[in-house]
Amino acid sequence: MLDDIHQTWLLQSRRQLFGYACALCADTASAEDLYQDTMVRAMSAASVPDDPTAYRVWLFRILRNLWIDRLRAAGRLPDVDDGAEVDQMPSGQGGDQVVNALAVRQAFGRLSKAHRDILALVDICGFSYADAAQMLDVPPGTIMSRISRARAALAARMQEDRSVVALPLHHAARRKGQRA
Repeated sequence: MLDDIHQTWLLQSRRQLFGYACALCADTASAEDLYQDTMVRAMSAASVPDDPTAYRVWLFRILRNLWIDRLRAAGRLPDVDDGAEVDQMPSGQGGDQVVNALAVRQAFGRLSKAHRDILALVDICGFSYADAAQMLDVPPGTIMSRISRARAALAARMQEDRSVVALPLHHAARRKGQRA
């Protein structure tokens, strides 16, 4: 059973955790299952980190490891969903913003699993390079090179569409005072 502080940390991470699940999975139903399994695993853990940052890294690592286990069990990579679900777009956005968001999502879906994974951790979920390195068991320098290649690949996919100007994805890293 979770104590109050760990329950608070879990609840504070739920939106980003589900977003990460959506970024990894080919469809919303798979993302929901992965998210729920992660929550169950986290809530039933015998011991958990006592630091909020370490707890968040631990939580996202559980989700990623469960996703990898599912890929291994299936013996394949998930299908890429090129069709964005319009009903999941935030309401109140202008037409151009919706078109751009759909284009980004479609371009993101055409990236390799490794590129989607690193972009989701750093640019979508806002993890620092050090935290992402810890989750992926690689040195921070590897994260820096992977994120650079992933951003370039996303920009190339967006450029292929030619209907959307490539959007800078380095804002999350710069917000935390890191070099992009």
